[in-house]
Amino acid sequence: VQLVESGGGMVQSGGSLRLSCAASGFTFSTYGGAWVRQPPGKGPEWVSGISTGGASTYYADSVKGRFTISRDNAKNTLYLQMNSLKPEDTALYYCARPRGFYRGGVYVGDYDYRGQGTQVTVSS
Repeated sequence: VQLVESGGGMVQSGGSLRLSCAASGFTFSTYGGAWVRQPPGKGPEWVSGISTGGASTYYADSVKGRFTISRDNAKNTLYLQMNSLKPEDTALYYCARPRGFYRGGVYVGDYDYRGQGTQVTVSS
């Protein structure tokens, strides 16, 4: 299993970035997907999740209305469109393969695989 993120960078507050995660080594379309971030000096924070076909999406309250998760099963790729970025969004973002469940729209559980991550830095 391999998950490779791209698309991170430095952006000013209010800007946008689109992250991609290329998956290989497993049947991508049969697994849900997730984005997780780790701010400097803090623990990991679940950001967003998506169902196998993409019909169901879930977001942390901190990004709801600003971030959009999507997937292209034909390309084995997971995406995260990030708009209206804030300095507090600065973090290492990585995609992961979830093995938990959603309770009230919030992910509960851990991940069996994750990528190395891509850095997002938002300046004020």
